[in-house]
Amino acid sequence: MGDFVKGRLNGHFPSGIERGIVLHRRIDSFTGQNRHFLRSKRRLDASFGHYRGVLVDIFYDHFLAVHWDEFAAVPLQPFLSGVRRIVREYEEILPERLSRIVPVIFAELLPSYLEVKGIDLALQRMSHRIARPNRLGEGGVELRRNYDGLCEDFREFLPELQEFVSEGER
Repeated sequence: MGDFVKGRLNGHFPSGIERGIVLHRRIDSFTGQNRHFLRSKRRLDASFGHYRGVLVDIFYDHFLAVHWDEFAAVPLQPFLSGVRRIVREYEEILPERLSRIVPVIFAELLPSYLEVKGIDLALQRMSHRIARPNRLGEGGVELRRNYDGLCEDFREFLPELQEFVSEGER
């Protein structure tokens, strides 16, 4: 929900959801300033402009899916099933834009992130949803071209993100 809810929260959602949205915002802020994430952005062709951050975010989702078992105690598919059940419990409070795409997110999008081809398709879809001209649909080429370096950046980034999140919980 963090990508779909803007502005002040002011108790519009249950407290646990609001904490999740705040955490999502903190993670976005941390990520945008992280040296590994910034290095990944610099690896990409400058012509992608500010979309380089979007691309790296999605590429990191791919690396997380591919290397999930190294970072999580619960396997990816059972984890996604559990998250989907939780989302169903709160469907009535989801922002409309999110509610419309939830089935696609869980049935197609997230499972497809395991493959570079799936990232290609996700970026092409995203590219078509943006009104102004963009090169997001070509992002898969950048992923393939920079795969090893981006993966290395991700592997250095994720432990720092995990530490940041755990510090915030203390």
